[in-house]
Amino acid sequence: MVRTGAEVLCEGGAAALRGLRVGVVANPASLVRSRGRRVHLVDALRAAGVAVVRLYGPEHGLWSTAQDLVGVEGGPDPIFGLPVDTLYGRTVDTLTLQPQALDGVDALVFDVQDVGSRYYTYFATLCMAIDTCVARGVPVWVLDRPNPLGGEQVEGNRVDPRFKSFVSWLDLPQRHGLTMGEIARLYVAEAALPQAAVRIVACQDWDPACYFDELDWGPDGSPWYAPSPNMPTVQTAIVYPGGCLVEGTLLSEGRGTTRPFELVGAPWIDARRLCRDLEAMDVAGLSVRPMAFEPTFQKFARQVCQGVAVEVSDRRAFAAVRAGVALIAAMRAQNPALFQWRTEIYEFVADRLAIDLLMGGPHCRTVLDRGGGLDEATDDFAQGQDAFARRAQPQLLYPRAAGPLA
Repeated sequence: MVRTGAEVLCEGGAAALRGLRVGVVANPASLVRSRGRRVHLVDALRAAGVAVVRLYGPEHGLWSTAQDLVGVEGGPDPIFGLPVDTLYGRTVDTLTLQPQALDGVDALVFDVQDVGSRYYTYFATLCMAIDTCVARGVPVWVLDRPNPLGGEQVEGNRVDPRFKSFVSWLDLPQRHGLTMGEIARLYVAEAALPQAAVRIVACQDWDPACYFDELDWGPDGSPWYAPSPNMPTVQTAIVYPGGCLVEGTLLSEGRGTTRPFELVGAPWIDARRLCRDLEAMDVAGLSVRPMAFEPTFQKFARQVCQGVAVEVSDRRAFAAVRAGVALIAAMRAQNPALFQWRTEIYEFVADRLAIDLLMGGPHCRTVLDRGGGLDEATDDFAQGQDAFARRAQPQLLYPRAAGPLA
């Protein structure tokens, strides 16, 4: 039966944290299951006698009330009655945990559910928090959680250092197969930081061969709760490594609908033609059907779009990142004059395109812009995956039975 790091800590009474003044990085998905109930980590720590004195909100805020790219202010939290510091405000410096935000804090606890993709910004927040905590001599406790996509599949390319950003903070493939605790170990090792500075409370009985909804969660049931506003289900997380790439264009990635990243399109798309073109590309595990949808906000708000519903016929074969590139390529080919890359400031970066930041470099975009095909646009994946596996293997907390990390 799987237990998260937060549950392992709290079931042990959180004894190691009692007597310390504790800061907590969390959001609404920072839940602990107990006797059929789900309670927030902050309440669970308080019930165990831990003095929680300060809170920190990652992107979207402590309660995930903000949409993507929307800065959140700090201030008093009325629910917990504690001060909250934002780790995603209106300026780039707010992404970094400021040293003064650790005043009066003896230990920092980090418990945020990741979704296994390089673009998902929570691990960048963790790495930057580790840097500040090491400088201040404050230990970081990472309460690990399963990677919803499992730990055996890896897909994607490397990050060109010139394109490092908040959505490509570490040189990981777009689908990396690691847990937050394993990412922390990799970061500490490669940044040559003191190993004792980060303490990881590992999950109990996590099987890296399983997706989140395939795990044995026992009688308390699955602890899944949307870790961000547009990540409602495990299925969303599965398609996200590809669907998020559409964010780098002026096509709709389904934000403003109840199926973000599963619906993609634009008002000028021919849905049936798009299905035919995608089926001809024969992307492993990808199934699509024609769809019309009307976003309520963001791109094409209150306009009916044609496009596709992205479905997965075989999870373990599904090449999500390749599918995302295929979606962009097929929609671009329908009308190159109407297709546009996103050009406005993206994640505080003004001098590089959003798609290049998401892809970790310009290769994919330049191939598509000159009419190249899907294979060429993704021909840097294999090399990146192999190099990553060699780096990551020494930092694994959970043995892999198959895949590149085995």
